Amino acid sequence: MAEVTAGMVKELREKTGAGMMDCKSALNETQGDMEAAIDWLRTKGLAKAAKKSGRVAAEGLVGVVAEGTRGALVEVNSETDFVARNEQFQKMVTDIAKAALAAEGDLDKLLASTYPGSDKSVQDFVTEQVGTIGENMNVRRTASIVVSDGVVAAYTHNQVVPGLGKIGVLVGLESTGDKAKLAELGKQIAMHIAATGPLATRREDLDPAVVERERAVLIAEAKESGRPENIIEKMVEGRIRKFYEEVVLLSQAFVIDPDNTVEKAVKNAEAGIGAPINVVGFVRFGLGEGIEKTETDFAAEVAAAARG
Repeated sequence: MAEVTAGMVKELREKTGAGMMDCKSALNETQGDMEAAIDWLRTKGLAKAAKKSGRVAAEGLVGVVAEGTRGALVEVNSETDFVARNEQFQKMVTDIAKAALAAEGDLDKLLASTYPGSDKSVQDFVTEQVGTIGENMNVRRTASIVVSDGVVAAYTHNQVVPGLGKIGVLVGLESTGDKAKLAELGKQIAMHIAATGPLATRREDLDPAVVERERAVLIAEAKESGRPENIIEKMVEGRIRKFYEEVVLLSQAFVIDPDNTVEKAVKNAEAGIGAPINVVGFVRFGLGEGIEKTETDFAAEVAAAARG
């Protein structure tokens, strides 16, 4: 029997897209014969995962987990919303979200970690499920928030089951005050973030390039008015202040209490919570953000198939 080496396992995995442990088993079963191992994987329905890896996966679910002072988000994509409604897929995303707590926002660490209740890595388990479920799937991204003393609050929008939905939000609040009341405030702020999609927590956190790009647009628009330079400068500064109010979390009007900014609402809550509150930061995942989806003409596809 030929010795099965790590290099052989790696080669088989690259050829088939099957999980590492499945490739090792295939080589052991076929005495190291690469072609026979590929056929073995095909008979088990595992090699077909590789053929699906090129398809655009822009559907799926965002998984959210928050436990006390820490929380994690994951986005796991599938090709169709139909698969996202599959209980097997939902359980997988829930399990991966739980594993993400220990990964602390590191995607490579998450993919290499052991999938809960198995001897496979998260990456290998997902690859195996591609073969089982029959669609391309991938863990696209993860993020984490940790606070020293306080709470990490979570919110899931368009929730299909607890902790899974189309938008997931985490917000970290540090405070020595009443944790139950702090968590309630955090949930309200997380809901606000889901609705408004701010770009940063504070003005100083906003990417300077984003501000300069906005300023350049506003200057160009103001010059179209034909007004003097000193008036244009004042117009632009006023509009930049308005821009901050639109995209900076603490400067936004609080959706639950529009008469106050989020910053003012947090300050007002300190009396009931019994201590100062610091909004450490937030993370918001919207399903499929930034993925270029391929538009297909279904009728044309059917016609083409009919023509052979």
